Amino acid sequence: MEKKISIIGGDLRIVKLAEMLVDDGYKVYTHALDTARSLKQNGKVEEFEKIEDAVEKADVVIGPIPLSSNKRDINTPFSEKNISLEELFSKINNKLFIAGNISDKAYELAEKNNVEIIDILAREELAVLNTISTAEGAIQIAIQETERTLHGSKVLVMGYGRVGKILSKMLFGLGAKVYCEARKTSDLAWIRAYGYEPIELKNLRQYLSEFDIIINTIPVLILGEDYLKDLNKDCLIIDLASNPGGVDKAVAKKLGIKTIWALSLPGKVAPITSAQFIKDTIYNILNERNNK
Repeated sequence: MEKKISIIGGDLRIVKLAEMLVDDGYKVYTHALDTARSLKQNGKVEEFEKIEDAVEKADVVIGPIPLSSNKRDINTPFSEKNISLEELFSKINNKLFIAGNISDKAYELAEKNNVEIIDILAREELAVLNTISTAEGAIQIAIQETERTLHGSKVLVMGYGRVGKILSKMLFGLGAKVYCEARKTSDLAWIRAYGYEPIELKNLRQYLSEFDIIINTIPVLILGEDYLKDLNKDCLIIDLASNPGGVDKAVAKKLGIKTIWALSLPGKVAPITSAQFIKDTIYNILNERNNK
């Protein structure tokens, strides 16, 4: 029996995913990937003009990661088509839908249209593996956007979750003087054990003027005007946090502090590796369903 998957929209990771699925023996139907040159050259991926035609023969539909940037329309960087969440879910009823960073509105629409929905970014294996390319992407930005080596630079990593842990390790390996902000006493202990400098949030302001680079991973506004005024004017801020981010970017701009909001780095810096991680996670999901 031929394996069939539909893919609607998505970035370069999803394009590479489609190619990998074809190589694994899947029949792949797509919609809103019409400008992806490599898929046209592949010849084995079938692009449909209408969503309903793309999903008709498949039991599994894969959407963008993240699904939507504005909570109204799905992300379609490889197409000029504008597809609303309402349109998407009205066309894929009774299918399994896998996408990333799914909003409450999308869940409501899925339930209304009898769509079983899985947020792949909520899967621990993908969340952990994605930290690798996120950390590497942040380091790439730091190298490109500063005029000093990371070796010897004082770098603050805000937040000691998955990304903070991997990022701190990589920076330390490059010879940076790594400081980590955390709230949990257990995290502060691990930070010290690994040889980094632990900083509690309540004590952060007294250190701010020392840093050459600050990389934030916390999706809560922390670096507001009072904090930003204490920074060295040559300090680079890289904000990895999802909306609303952790930095008051308008104030940072007014103060002349270079700030880069670097979202969805896995898809930008390592689309092939990221696609492999996504594919492996999808297979895990399907195997778990089949074994129930």
